[in-house]
Amino acid sequence: MQNPSPPAPADAPRVSFVSLGCPKALVDSERILTRLRAEGYELSRTHAGADVVVVNTCGFLDSAKAESLEAIGAALKENGKVVVTGCMGAEPQAIAERYPNVLAITGPQAYESVVAAVHAAAAPRHDPFLDLVPEQGVKLTPRHYAYLKISEGCDNSCSFCIIPHLRGPLVSRPAADVLREAERLAKAGVEELLVISQDTSAYGRDLRYAESAFGDRTVRARFLDLARELGSLGVWVRLHYVYPYPHVDEVIELMAEGKVLPYLDIPFQHAAPSVLKAMKRPANEEKTLERIKAWRRACPDLALRSTFIVGFPGETEADFGYLLDWLDEAEIDHAGAFRYEPVAGAPANELPLEAVPPEVKEIRWKRFMERQQKVSARLRKRKIGKRLQVLIDEPGGGAAGALAKGRGKADAPQIDGAVHVASRRPLRAGDIVTVRIDRADAYDLYGAAV
Repeated sequence: MQNPSPPAPADAPRVSFVSLGCPKALVDSERILTRLRAEGYELSRTHAGADVVVVNTCGFLDSAKAESLEAIGAALKENGKVVVTGCMGAEPQAIAERYPNVLAITGPQAYESVVAAVHAAAAPRHDPFLDLVPEQGVKLTPRHYAYLKISEGCDNSCSFCIIPHLRGPLVSRPAADVLREAERLAKAGVEELLVISQDTSAYGRDLRYAESAFGDRTVRARFLDLARELGSLGVWVRLHYVYPYPHVDEVIELMAEGKVLPYLDIPFQHAAPSVLKAMKRPANEEKTLERIKAWRRACPDLALRSTFIVGFPGETEADFGYLLDWLDEAEIDHAGAFRYEPVAGAPANELPLEAVPPEVKEIRWKRFMERQQKVSARLRKRKIGKRLQVLIDEPGGGAAGALAKGRGKADAPQIDGAVHVASRRPLRAGDIVTVRIDRADAYDLYGAAV
């Protein structure tokens, strides 16, 4: 982990940090680190060189819990002084039973408790005359993009999920708070804001869409209003974790106008009506294919990303076949699949449905990925000959001749495809260039800067 802030005094206490799980957890880590840096703590690249280690855990699936426990064990072995936070901390007994010598265990978003535990392990020695933290705070992403979390928690009751139990109900940030943070990030050189939450399209519902003062005006805490304001900052705005509620249609108009990126990350999870009903998915009654077609009529460049679960209890071969056919027709640009895992405390465990055998889950997962690869390859091929705006993530070009690596408006960092760019001039991370696409494979595009 690179230290993005000015160096701290030589005798400053040092903290090593492990951040696991989703981008929402990454934002939690950034907030904790910003507070600690403001108090004079230095970030350590190794556990052994730190006065204390903080492990931000993920507790969504058993596999994620196992990874979190492994990280805690490694930190204890290398350092011995460990503070645990994050989603797994909402149910601390599993951690305490295995590692009774951790210093403290806190749940997600418990920033004050984490900082207090770090204070107890290694007292701060803040020099008030040093400006240790940049205005935009400590970021764990590259300088040219950042995650912008607009709310905490979730009000949905999906049968496979325990996020509402771990992170609580929906708590939206006032629109003005979100916009002030976004403005600071843009001024600091961020070229792309990735808007995240558990349910982005539910933003503001808990606040009854209340207005808050921003600059010389007031802004409603409403999905459309927030997206419009973010789109006026002159940076790329990418919307993640959007449930397909009817009011999402309004945001498509902003995409068609070029105000926000023509990209929606919608966790459809499945397509077969019987499986969606068992999953208790919100908005599953919508005629999703018809809406997708309507979105693309309004915004032809719209790219869709989604995740799906295969092998959910009761999923039949007919249900799975329905999903594969749906994939072909929906033409999801980027799709990932998970093999269903029972999660302790999830309502799905009590459903009177037959479990899908592990070997069947595996076969269905492979079939899903093979089908999606064909869809993805077909969509990529359509971009050959086009000119796309590309945000550079990894430098290249110039005399060295190495390809730069970036992303188009249809690609989110780390989870979607990439654009490999040949250029006569050097390209730096954060540059936005026009690229003529010459060829494509199943996931990536290749072209030259023009």
